[in-house]
Amino acid sequence: HVQLVESGGGSVQAGGSLRLSCAASAITYSNSCMGWFRQAPGKEREGVAVIASYDARTYADSVKGRFTISKDSAKNTLYLQMNSLKPEDTAMYYCAAGLRAVGVGCWSASYNYWGQGTQVTVS
Repeated sequence: HVQLVESGGGSVQAGGSLRLSCAASAITYSNSCMGWFRQAPGKEREGVAVIASYDARTYADSVKGRFTISKDSAKNTLYLQMNSLKPEDTAMYYCAAGLRAVGVGCWSASYNYWGQGTQVTVS
C-alpha cells in the first residue's frame, strides 16, 4: 500500500513561488507514475504535472514554463516547484501515484493512490 503525504502549500501573492513536497513510501515498479493534480472549488480535478519512473515529464498547458515537477528517488519524495503563480492556480493540490499500461504515458495512467491534499491560495 502506497502512502503519500503532501506539504508546502500556503498563501502567496500573484507572481510568487511555492514548492510542494510529497513524501511517498517506496515505489519500485518500472511502469510507475507520480503526479500532481489540483481541484478548485466548483471545478473538476485536473492534472497539473506527471513524471514517469524514467523521468519523462508532462505538464498541463496552463502551467508550462511556470511549474516544474521533480523527484528525489533516494528520499522517495516528489516535488512541484511553482513560480509566477496566478490567482487561477488557487486550488487544493494532490499528489498521486499509479501505474501506466504498456504504450501509455503517465498523463493517461491510472492513479490509485492519493495524498490528503495541500491548499494553495494565490491572491
